[in-house]
Amino acid sequence: MSIVQPRLTVLDPEQIARVHGDSLRILSSTGVRVDSPRARDLLARAAGPGAVDGARVRIPAELVDWALGAAPRQVEVYNRQGEPAFRLPGEARFGIGVTCLYYQDPADDTVTPFSRRHMAASVRLGEALPSFDCVSTVGIVQDVPARLSDLVATLEMVANTRKPLIVLISDDAAFGPVLDLLEHVHGDLGRAPFVVPYLNPISPLVINAGTSDKMFAAAERGLPYIYSNYGMAGASTPMTPAGTLVLLNAELLAGLVLSQLIKEGSPVILGSLPAYFDMKGIGSFYEPASYVIDLACAEMMAHYGLPHCGTSGSGMGWGSDLISAGHQWMNHLVSCSGKIGLVPFVGDNLGAMALSPAIIVYANDVIEQARLFARGFALDDETVGLDEIAQVGPGGDYLTTRRTLRLFRQAYHRGLFVKLTLEDWESRGSPDASRVLRQRTAELLATAPPPADHDEILARGGEFIAARG
Repeated sequence: MSIVQPRLTVLDPEQIARVHGDSLRILSSTGVRVDSPRARDLLARAAGPGAVDGARVRIPAELVDWALGAAPRQVEVYNRQGEPAFRLPGEARFGIGVTCLYYQDPADDTVTPFSRRHMAASVRLGEALPSFDCVSTVGIVQDVPARLSDLVATLEMVANTRKPLIVLISDDAAFGPVLDLLEHVHGDLGRAPFVVPYLNPISPLVINAGTSDKMFAAAERGLPYIYSNYGMAGASTPMTPAGTLVLLNAELLAGLVLSQLIKEGSPVILGSLPAYFDMKGIGSFYEPASYVIDLACAEMMAHYGLPHCGTSGSGMGWGSDLISAGHQWMNHLVSCSGKIGLVPFVGDNLGAMALSPAIIVYANDVIEQARLFARGFALDDETVGLDEIAQVGPGGDYLTTRRTLRLFRQAYHRGLFVKLTLEDWESRGSPDASRVLRQRTAELLATAPPPADHDEILARGGEFIAARG
């Protein structure tokens, strides 16, 4: 069977070789700053004499080649029931999140500090919407003592969804206790792992101690983890897309080397969040070039044979508005049509400060359509149907042919918004699409049920947290 399928490609073989070669030169000559003595010693022993100058480590090309050969080519992620959820590389996988300080009410877009009840409701929303494959840490819970915030947030996540969790821990000291909590309520995390920690180095060219400590902790428990850098062109990365791509790629290769030195064969997912720096507003934003860099990063990981994690197109909107809609479409369409792997952070606004349930609901619809676009259609004798065309003939119609009656219900997307003619729209009182979105979001938030073991997990987790004071 022949498939008509759109595909986005941004790098040719010569360009891939250039990015890789320039990345190796950065690592072997400029090097990276490694803040943790433990991590630095590992790299120093492997890199050889003269590789370390204070905190700076220069990584030779042959060590990168070794790490590329040692890292697993695939990462299998499970749900909380121990069933396979998805595998990377593969089709683009999406998740809601991430670590917002505020919650944006779907009724009117007002923002309030993110609370525990917001966490529970948002995670249940991610559980209910079928286009999302995982749930990332949605927000930073602020109505509990700060020392317990990461524990409470993680407990609400594991209690309110069975989907895989992408866990971001804001307090480095809480990383180990969060994993202890998850083991307390679930059991061995390394067997059929449903928890994937998300770790960030610091651009440019710094592996901070908190990140490397988390790498050691995740590897010791047999967990796959995401090593993802965040670049702001003109601030933490070069102004040009080419310079940003090469620098970020070099940082990812440095993280790969450390991951394999910590534990050879550790499953690691690599990727970048390429943004631009707003010189006037002192913040970051996505630009069309950001999505091209994201695609290029995914193609570099595909060239290396490694799983990839990319950006999500969120953070740009002011609410459930045209700005958000445009970036949702841009990101998800190119993600599904390129080699993007994991897309974990969908649904935030206002520079990633506010979580918008309405945008999550809208994105669920966009992702479904983007996946249909990327899958294309079959082209063969059966799907062309020359006999049917001959039977209908010139001037006929296909309204009641057997194939039409058999296929029309699943032939096209039926999503969030019904298809209205002008007469239909007027007869319904000229409905506004944004109001439909807000109403649907409110319905889902009110009715999305928790998993059956919700109360049991909350009770067990609550005992664990209470014991820590």
